[in-house]
Amino acid sequence: MSSDTGEKKRVQFRAPERLVQQTDTLATVLETDRTTVILSALRDYLRDAAHNDELKQEIAEAFYSDDITFTELKELVGHEEAANFRVLKEQLEDEFIDETAEELADS
Repeated sequence: MSSDTGEKKRVQFRAPERLVQQTDTLATVLETDRTTVILSALRDYLRDAAHNDELKQEIAEAFYSDDITFTELKELVGHEEAANFRVLKEQLEDEFIDETAEELADS
């Protein structure tokens, strides 16, 4: 996955007040700021998502249907897993082309 040392982008979002309060409390305990706590939580979530089989399947389906690019796929699941998904996608596309050609020949 890419490093966090690259260019930064400002993101704004609304969150339930209680969640923000909990984040601020944790930041106080850790002697850091809200942004650091949120970034840490987001990193953990994305890392865990890359190892969740159900979510990984949804990510693969998004790639197969061209909703996300190979680069985006690689950022989510890592290079090796992304390469495996790309090979499978190519095999599925080849099978579809072969089946369609057979159906047209039989028509």
